[in-house]
Amino acid sequence: MLGVFSNSIVSPPDELVAAGSRTPSPKITAEKLVARFVEKNSSAVSMQIGDDVNLAYTHDNQSPLHPRSFAVKDEIFCLFEGALDNLGSLKQQYGLAKSANEVLLVIEAYKALRDRAPYPPSRVVGDLEGNFAFIVYDKSTSTLFVATDQHGNVPLYWGITADGYVAFADNADLLKGACGKSLASFPQGCFFSTAVGELRSFENPKNKITAVPAKEEEIWGAKFMVEGPPVLAATK
Repeated sequence: MLGVFSNSIVSPPDELVAAGSRTPSPKITAEKLVARFVEKNSSAVSMQIGDDVNLAYTHDNQSPLHPRSFAVKDEIFCLFEGALDNLGSLKQQYGLAKSANEVLLVIEAYKALRDRAPYPPSRVVGDLEGNFAFIVYDKSTSTLFVATDQHGNVPLYWGITADGYVAFADNADLLKGACGKSLASFPQGCFFSTAVGELRSFENPKNKITAVPAKEEEIWGAKFMVEGPPVLAATK
């Protein structure tokens, strides 16, 4: 799956900008990145949302344990990869039909968070049990919300294209060719929200996240790490 967002939606992370500056390497534009994804995946579905957002996905070569899915509801777009172990109880919690799947559940959880949730984002994401990565874009508020599970079993990467777009994908090689060293693995157990304005750990929401420069031989430009001792999000 692939999500590409202009700097009017999300500012490129300073850590990834710095990583690309330390080791200049070839990049391509966001438009060419999306075109490359579609070209390499014959069954890919791609959509442009306004002038600032592109989303794309394919079922090609997906894991049977971590299928990819897409849905849009009330101008909320969601790409989801993985499976939730507690989907049944969460559907009851959010009042969804028995036929609802993970991607619809994430949209409903995001809507509750945006409109009426009594809990912080760390609690809402922390309630999701299983292996997952998702990208949510709320067109009505131009809000981006991205998260991965605490085990990192569904990989997600992010980087900066030649024209300054922030790209998220489950394929490291795809982004490496587009973002050069302005590239990192999205840290497990974390979420990024433009409404919050920063990257945070949902397991340890008060712990700072820092980026450490990667070694020259690694494909990454930086590694994001959660500092400090573990703190249960449920107690916060």
